[in-house]
Amino acid sequence: MEDALRPYDLGATQWYLLHRLAQDGPTMQRDLLRALQIERATLSVVVGTLVRKGLVEQVPDRVDRRQKLLRMTRAGVRLWSRLPDLSVIHRTAFDGLDSADVAAAIRVLRTATERLESYSREREET
Repeated sequence: MEDALRPYDLGATQWYLLHRLAQDGPTMQRDLLRALQIERATLSVVVGTLVRKGLVEQVPDRVDRRQKLLRMTRAGVRLWSRLPDLSVIHRTAFDGLDSADVAAAIRVLRTATERLESYSREREET
């Protein structure tokens, strides 16, 4: 997945966030937190990166201005239309496996990745 996304300057979590926005349309950031099953800090970094790249915009909610609605920009939609279909990766890796087992594996790997990224950031700061 990383190899397929490298030419587009995207990581896997960035791709998945764009995927959710492409499939579901504009989405509250807090809802993506649940859908992506990642830490709030990780989501903030990913969203910030996509905003800086001009692929996603944050719009304050009309009712609660502290909440943010995320939606793809025109540049994000254009990039999404050029990205390769990565569903073959998911099918190859997970077809025939119990969905609860897959979900557990994904949670464990995401947590491990977040911990390693946090550790790496902490080391860079010292």
